[in-house]
Amino acid sequence: MLKITVWNEYKHEREHEDIRKVYPEGIHTCIASFLEKEEDFIVRTATFDMPEHGLTEEVLKDTDVLIIWSHALQEEFSDMVAERVKRHVLSGMGLVALHSAHYSKIMKKLLGTTMSLKWRHDDSEKLWCIVPTHPIAAGVPEMITLPKEEMYGEFFDIPKPDDVIFTGWFSGGEVFRSGCTFSRGYGKIFYFQPGHEEYPIYYMPEIQKIICNGVRFCAPVMPERICPDCEEVKH
Repeated sequence: MLKITVWNEYKHEREHEDIRKVYPEGIHTCIASFLEKEEDFIVRTATFDMPEHGLTEEVLKDTDVLIIWSHALQEEFSDMVAERVKRHVLSGMGLVALHSAHYSKIMKKLLGTTMSLKWRHDDSEKLWCIVPTHPIAAGVPEMITLPKEEMYGEFFDIPKPDDVIFTGWFSGGEVFRSGCTFSRGYGKIFYFQPGHEEYPIYYMPEIQKIICNGVRFCAPVMPERICPDCEEVKH
């Protein structure tokens, strides 16, 4: 069984009625609800306002894959907790970063770049699968149409990915590396671009399939966490 923690700021959904109509119980609850349908997943949720953002040492030790969605509270996120998450990823915990979580302190610390990009509201996107043999692409169609999505465009300031599995093409002509994997220490990271809070992206079966595949891909390959500094097993 894979133990998954779904983390979300849970700010927009509480403060904006139009967003609350899309995700009445929060983006994290929506994501958790389809993950819980997988027989090999055990799912918990955590949000920004919980003590230590809900990402305590005990929670992270009991997490195989952490999924994060963040946007409005990037700078308010605790440096201490971001370092803690980084340490667990380096020790083998998987990380799936969704949409604007590219700009989180966690991702910046792990990937070491500005993570900046171009963006524009109210666009449409065709999400192309360009590596159909990748495990994250299993069972995913060649192209997924997102009628409404926030445009993310190049240049995307990231280090060279291990794989670019999905490329987004927007109605304005922009393209974007929309699904990328990275390796850091003993951990695997999957960044996936779709998921602006104003649009019901996470209800789409194709998007749900990609996230489930991403969780399985990022799952630890070793039975115990490894300390990257000392090479000792951390129980």
